[in-house]
Amino acid sequence: MFFLLLLSSPPRPKFPLSSDMEFAEIYSSISPRIGYVLDTSSGLKMYVVESKGGAIACMLLALFFLGTWPAIMTLLERRGRLPQHTYLDYTITNLLAAVIIALTFGQIGKSEPGMPNFLTQLSQDNWPCVLFAMAGGVVLSVGNLSTQYAWAFVGLSVTEVITSSITVVIGTTLNYFLDDKINNAEILFPGVGCFLVAVCLGSAVHSSNAADNKAKLRGFSNDYKDGAETKDISELKGALPNKEDPESGIGTVEEAKAGTADFLIELENRRAIKVFGKSTWIGLAITFFAGVCFSLFSPAFNLATNDQWQTLKAGVPHLVVYTAFFYFSVSCFVIALILNITFLYRPVLNLPKSSLKAYVKDWDGRGWALLAGLLCGFGNGLQFMGGQAAGYAAADAVQALPLVSTFWGVLLFGEYRKSSRRTYVLLGGMLFMFIAAVGVLMASSGHRK
Repeated sequence: MFFLLLLSSPPRPKFPLSSDMEFAEIYSSISPRIGYVLDTSSGLKMYVVESKGGAIACMLLALFFLGTWPAIMTLLERRGRLPQHTYLDYTITNLLAAVIIALTFGQIGKSEPGMPNFLTQLSQDNWPCVLFAMAGGVVLSVGNLSTQYAWAFVGLSVTEVITSSITVVIGTTLNYFLDDKINNAEILFPGVGCFLVAVCLGSAVHSSNAADNKAKLRGFSNDYKDGAETKDISELKGALPNKEDPESGIGTVEEAKAGTADFLIELENRRAIKVFGKSTWIGLAITFFAGVCFSLFSPAFNLATNDQWQTLKAGVPHLVVYTAFFYFSVSCFVIALILNITFLYRPVLNLPKSSLKAYVKDWDGRGWALLAGLLCGFGNGLQFMGGQAAGYAAADAVQALPLVSTFWGVLLFGEYRKSSRRTYVLLGGMLFMFIAAVGVLMASSGHRK
């Protein structure tokens, strides 16, 4: 956020200014490039990203933030922290990020009739657009909650690729028409087609990797049970023998190498969501449901800020992106709070029951969960800031986040280690199509009038 302000600071003139009029003329000539507008009579106005360069800077920062927070959440689940506890922490700082953006960028300068600041808009009659923003927050919250469980079943990389690709296929198409076709269709839709291919390859990667893991576990079963093959891999839970430390007498398990059967069993015994013995299709079904939810939040936000359906009364200004993002995040927070408190007492997927008291006392990994919420909140805000400038269809280029998530998945979690050649070929093809799709999508960027 502060990086953007530094980038957008205007250069100092290298020549003397003879009057205030000269200063205003020089500043007004460069202000469209950086997003600020200065009027000598009214002072500094609200910061708004207007240039394509500024939009791309927002998208790149959003890409890193939105690709990193899922890795943090996955790390906590693999360490055994209940996803309900993690998500409650995450949703608090996710809302905090929206409040910080609204009270800084949204409050810069004086409020004006055509572009009121954040606090002024809170009291205006703009509820039709507010409801669109809140609807976007609802579907995003449900989608994020779904991915909490999908990561355990199909892995971080595949979950992010499939959900992001569905988001682009559906959401980008909707945004293209909502934005009055400001993006280049001849470039945009081939990029959407590449994302669709990435969805198919992502499903194939998961199926191939699941088959590789099953083969590793069956090989472990044969070694562990003297050749007696285990048909149900759920029987392998707890199968790793303890090795006693001769000095302390305490049974310990040696750290297993990533990609081995020992590693998979050790992970299953430690993690919060148990996945052995469950159908592959459960994870894919959750993933596709999350993707559909994600595909709707950006079009809803687009309607909130640009009022394409003309729901506002005459003379009522459109919601600025910061006000819309605040309402968006409030609804996201409320839905997450309701669902996760419900799941504390009525857990799904055989998770253990918990309580608010247990959640408050659970400080293991809380700092990481709070950081994940901040990253997601600022990432979403930057995506919307860029989308308002270059079109929300082009802003969906931040759905390249699986490239970041795959990096973290391989680096932190050992995903795809010791997999088959077929899995590596499919994974390479998936990432190649994804990179091509993102490049094509960004090339279609337009400029909102």
